[in-house]
Amino acid sequence: MDDDRIIELEIKAAYQDDLLQALNTAVSRQQQQIDRLEMACKLLRGQIKSLSNQQDAGSVGNDGHEIPPHY
Repeated sequence: MDDDRIIELEIKAAYQDDLLQALNTAVSRQQQQIDRLEMACKLLRGQIKSLSNQQDAGSVGNDGHEIPPHY
């Protein structure tokens, strides 16, 4: 009876090892995806800031005065 119980425990331990490895792989992939998404957000923020600065610079005339809205 003790041998059956030991075998059952070894089987459970093997399944837990497999599950742990699968979960580790999933978490690793998710972290890589999070890192890529954070980088994409950072680049988009930079592009938005750049476009906003260009738009602000485009609404001011050469002499530093704002161009009237009817132009």
